[in-house]
Amino acid sequence: MSDNKLRCALVYRLESGGKAVCVAKYDHAGQYETHGGADSSLYGGRDQSYAEAVSGVISGDPPAGLSQPGTLGGFKVVQSDQHQVVYGADTDGLCCACISGTQYPSRVAIGMLQDLYKDFNVKYGDASKTAAENSLSKKAKSILQDVCKKYEDPSSVDKTSKILGQVDAVKGQMQDNIANMLKNTEKAEDMAAKSEQLNEQASVFKKRSTDLKKQMQWKNLKMTLILGGVILVIVLIVVVPLVVRAKKLAS
Repeated sequence: MSDNKLRCALVYRLESGGKAVCVAKYDHAGQYETHGGADSSLYGGRDQSYAEAVSGVISGDPPAGLSQPGTLGGFKVVQSDQHQVVYGADTDGLCCACISGTQYPSRVAIGMLQDLYKDFNVKYGDASKTAAENSLSKKAKSILQDVCKKYEDPSSVDKTSKILGQVDAVKGQMQDNIANMLKNTEKAEDMAAKSEQLNEQASVFKKRSTDLKKQMQWKNLKMTLILGGVILVIVLIVVVPLVVRAKKLAS
């Protein structure tokens, strides 16, 4: 996975045959890259150290063009899926390089290498011309370590990176706000749907209540009529015989 982390800083001597000999290295990532990591296309496999892998990159694709005497130039940027190597050299063949994540700004990496070159060249420039492989790592550790600490956060040394970081932060906040707004909108829509559903249920209940009320009124009316009919029949049964008897007695 790509990132903007600074991995390490290295110093090489470019020999006439094209070979890049590492005279000093500092693993700022804390042994993270020692055995090649996961990116075999850049590090040459898990059994090849990062210094050897970068040496192969530089030897296969030397700096584009040497700079003015006493300055670092001819910078190249080589990327893989997960890492990038940035390097440049001076006219004497002193080459500075670094490994970082692919999101680490290459312009910041170049600035870092220029700072590294200034300090390293003053103290160990002459010694690096004949130094054995990795022989200056301990002596120059403070120089490499300090420059890595200074440049490990790109936004602290680069205004553009700082502004981009602020833009990303605002962008992230806006995305969170939009996501929350969409959630609130969904909740409001759900509440509106539930309210409409309740209104429909209330209308159905009211209609059923009205129908039930009419049915009960009609049942009550029928019971009243039936009861009235029964009472009328009983009255007729009692009254009619009395009337007939009375007429007989009168006649």
